[in-house]
Amino acid sequence: MSPRTAAVLRDGGGGPSLRDHLVAAAERLVAERGAAGLTVRDIAREARVAAGVLYNHFADKEELLALALHAHVRAAERALGPLPVAGTGGVEDNLRAIVRHGIALHRAILPAFAGLASRPKVLERFAALPNPLADGRGLRAGIAEYLRAEQRLGRVAAGARCEAVATMVVGACHELVLPPPGPLPGAAPPEVAPEVVDDLVAAVLDGVRRR
Repeated sequence: MSPRTAAVLRDGGGGPSLRDHLVAAAERLVAERGAAGLTVRDIAREARVAAGVLYNHFADKEELLALALHAHVRAAERALGPLPVAGTGGVEDNLRAIVRHGIALHRAILPAFAGLASRPKVLERFAALPNPLADGRGLRAGIAEYLRAEQRLGRVAAGARCEAVATMVVGACHELVLPPPGPLPGAAPPEVAPEVVDDLVAAVLDGVRRR
């Protein structure tokens, strides 16, 4: 560990632990370059520690990368702000905001996962962690919860299948942003035209608008 890094972690008492410092360093690299090509040396250099230090705090590089991806997804969600609150604004406007949120979130996080199909152990470790979205519930569950709350307020049809609508919205966001066969390293996710959002919301409302 370099003297400068040691001082940063030591001063103030309330600073990050070395483990947290290493995850934060890896997360910065994941956000900039994606996870697939990162090496232990890359992360150690970013964290300003000796490469061997990483193995004192993580079972292997895959564990660290999974934690860095998890932190990256949470940071991307925080940057976008919370989902709409039931009972505020209009349901149609709220659904547009939810769809735009989902598209922006997918565009922000998918590049970090590019190339990881050849690194299944990282994906397995990531999947074993708590869901990083919507306070651990996941984006689909968060959207469904919003719709159920609107349902209880009488602003969404009583018979609407909220989980199915949430699945449709999340699936559409994923499909619009993720080109086959998957995210390519270094390729920016495609832009989504505003009218696509409007059409999707209209299709959803045809199934949930109160009649």
